[in-house]
Amino acid sequence: MTPQATDSDISETTAESPVRTANSTWWLVAGTSLISMGLAAYEIVPASVTPLIRESLQVGPTAVGLVVGVMFGTAVVVSLPVGAVLDRTDSRTAMALAVGILVIAGVWGWRAGRRGQYESILASRALGGAAYVVVWNAGIDMVSRAVDGSHRATAVGIFTASGPVGFALGQGTGPLIAHRFGWPAVFLAFIVPAIVGLAVFWPASHGHGGSRGDAPSLREFGAVLRSPSVWLVGVLGFLGYALYLFVNSWGSSYLTQGLGFSLAVSGLVVAVFPAVGVVSRISGGLISDRVFDGRRRPVVLWSFGLAAPLLLGFTQFRSLALLVAVLLLIGFAVQLTLGLSFTYVRELVDPRVAATAVAFQTSIGLAGAFVAPIVGGAVVNRAGFEPAFLLAGAVAIAGIVVAWQAPEPGRQ
Repeated sequence: MTPQATDSDISETTAESPVRTANSTWWLVAGTSLISMGLAAYEIVPASVTPLIRESLQVGPTAVGLVVGVMFGTAVVVSLPVGAVLDRTDSRTAMALAVGILVIAGVWGWRAGRRGQYESILASRALGGAAYVVVWNAGIDMVSRAVDGSHRATAVGIFTASGPVGFALGQGTGPLIAHRFGWPAVFLAFIVPAIVGLAVFWPASHGHGGSRGDAPSLREFGAVLRSPSVWLVGVLGFLGYALYLFVNSWGSSYLTQGLGFSLAVSGLVVAVFPAVGVVSRISGGLISDRVFDGRRRPVVLWSFGLAAPLLLGFTQFRSLALLVAVLLLIGFAVQLTLGLSFTYVRELVDPRVAATAVAFQTSIGLAGAFVAPIVGGAVVNRAGFEPAFLLAGAVAIAGIVVAWQAPEPGRQ
């Protein structure tokens, strides 16, 4: 296939617009991150008010879990077609349309919640999932194209940190919003940061995001999906997201049921796991750009290499302070890959189909996020927590093996 993208794709920006100041570029990064943060908070917030939703709608735990899970499922299905469209259209306009879709989805979900219409809530969340995947893919595409190669992974890492920030915002404020305005209001609340982000993003992004000349051919799209290098990095994303969602989903239950901590304490302890992602996702790009001179594979190897022994030994720790420290280290290690993999994959393909590669990475990664809690739950139910965490450690070891085989951009 065509050689991967390097610093040469900086010319995309200069061809589309006058030379942008560094200040304007970072405002673009800030705006896209704020939009993504609002959507991430919207994505996770029902999880913070699950008891209220169950009581109000008279549904079981599986049904209420689907209110969150349907967004992941939608993203897996929609991501690749979205990437194909983004390679043929204006990513800037797509971002604005996605925020508009979020407004529709949020109002729809709020009205359905007030009326007790479960199926309608699910449909609104599926629409919100489509908006999220557009923002995620278009945001990575625009941020990647707006900065030069020596800062690309750092800028994309900052953008991807919007995910854990949004999760923390949704989990932390959801119960307060529900107490004050009723639980359906959680579907409306995070429209506000997305709209503010759009107000920051729109002027800063002028001249960015346009299509790259002629539309990529079907053969070029197919080359992305046939590339062994793209698949290797995709598998790394799948494994990384699987570990991330497994610990997020079952860590608190282990501390409560396995070690006897209270639910409140367990929740606070496990909260450090996604929270450290704010530092980790930015650090992954920064370390790759600065310490390893733009090489991506060493960071991914360290990511899985550090996570594997900690996950394998996790159930042997009993001290609360030690568990917090271990979760911080696991969270930091795993999320190094989550932030970097999107820069990694787009550098392995022609710039004309970079958004398709990013969309592929999103779809494969979120498939891991969708599957891991289900598989983890099945193992916990049949064999207990220790085998489940041993399996997670084995997944991290598989990540080491795959990372060892993955190529460096520019060194294939």
